[in-house]
Amino acid sequence: MFCCLKSCMNGFTLTPSVPIRIKENPVQLDTLHMGHEMVIIKGGQRVCGSGCALGNAPLMQSKSYFEVKLQQGGVWAVGVATRDTDLNRVHGGMDKESWCLNSDGTVRHSNIELYHLAPAPRESPTADLLVSTESPTHENEKPESEKQANTAAIMPVEGDTIGVAYDHVELNFFLNGKNMEIPVSNIRGTVYPALYVDDGAILDVIFENFLYPPPSGFEKIMVEQSLL
Repeated sequence: MFCCLKSCMNGFTLTPSVPIRIKENPVQLDTLHMGHEMVIIKGGQRVCGSGCALGNAPLMQSKSYFEVKLQQGGVWAVGVATRDTDLNRVHGGMDKESWCLNSDGTVRHSNIELYHLAPAPRESPTADLLVSTESPTHENEKPESEKQANTAAIMPVEGDTIGVAYDHVELNFFLNGKNMEIPVSNIRGTVYPALYVDDGAILDVIFENFLYPPPSGFEKIMVEQSLL
């Protein structure tokens, strides 16, 4: 945990200076809704340790968008979850309360593999056109008649940015501004941004001033007045 915390704190120092009041974004990671071994710093924008941390504001508006930058590799997952999810898990989508893209190349919900992203070389011009033809192996996997098409989108790596767009119909993931074409539907309940880490992974969440333009009509998460 100490090594992880040391890496997590890299680039984050406290220096004596004249106090300057900066208006903080009210949307950030929630220290009241995180796993027992999670660490949240940088004003609620960076997470490391082990487990899950949720955002402090739900995705209530018609079209919400946020980004996650992979600062350091390891075991991670990004997506959305309700406050009933198990915050001490290190993989997303392992219960019925979370829907996540995982670092092992899977998109999961309720411990069911919805997609498996086959790794492809980044230098290949057809990398994002390849289609996985692997047979289902998970005991809870959907039958082929119900399972959505597997897509071999290039998996994010350290330094990449994952965009997450949710419109109450579909959850979509973007890699450095490009749609990964792995939509997730039938999401139920009030959901929040969900970030999972383990094995040294460090994630930075971006709730405004995005690195890539959001999809048309999508905006940053807005906080209801009742939550302020």
